[in-house]
Amino acid sequence: MKIALIGYGKMGKAIEAIALEKNKKAGKTLYEIALKVDVDNRQSITKEELAAVDVAIEFTSPHTAIDNIKWCFDANVPIVVGTTGWTKELKNIQQLAAEEDKTFLFAPNYSIGVNIFFEINRKLAAIMDNYEDYDVDMLEVHHTQKLDSPSGTALFAALDVLKKVKRKDKWKNEATDNQATLSIISERTEDVPGTHVVKYSSVIDDIELKHTAHNRTGFASGALLAAEWLVGKKGYYSMEDVLGFNQD
Repeated sequence: MKIALIGYGKMGKAIEAIALEKNKKAGKTLYEIALKVDVDNRQSITKEELAAVDVAIEFTSPHTAIDNIKWCFDANVPIVVGTTGWTKELKNIQQLAAEEDKTFLFAPNYSIGVNIFFEINRKLAAIMDNYEDYDVDMLEVHHTQKLDSPSGTALFAALDVLKKVKRKDKWKNEATDNQATLSIISERTEDVPGTHVVKYSSVIDDIELKHTAHNRTGFASGALLAAEWLVGKKGYYSMEDVLGFNQD
């Protein structure tokens, strides 16, 4: 499988390292990193070069993600998108993919553990909707280079809470006394890959759902898994599809 890495920063290099390790263990080339795209060479790569790969994996920045998606659409290359902070345009991209019969997969987080966290969060929120004595708030902690706040992972989890817990109707990226507002506290600390907490509190007890990443390996492994799964498909997908959570 030929892969274009669009964005060759920490995540791109982590994905490459895992791909090479898998090749080594298999004793053959399962994954070929055919293109490494970054700000220095983006303009020099032709549509034909991009079209020669089987799939692209994109981890760049919020202000370049949409252009990268459209670039892959134009070359008819399936794309796995890991960049967050641009999702106000997600519906437009989904519509464009449907109209032009293109393929892309977006997830705010590709870690298998985080996606299990998402699934449990949805189920827990549905239960807690019935228990009004519990308030709910969220905490997310990331490294200081994290550009968006709250994180895409935190926002995704928060929107699932808002869908299920009817006494909350909006979120705010700070502490609040408004009982209808879901508070998301963002902290930035050196060398923290990512921690997310959903906490339900009452005068009697607390219930916490927490995911703590120890390194970037889980994110990179999940992105590679998603890329392999996406090849040969058409349309828009998420990690719920990759992991089978949508098979009811």
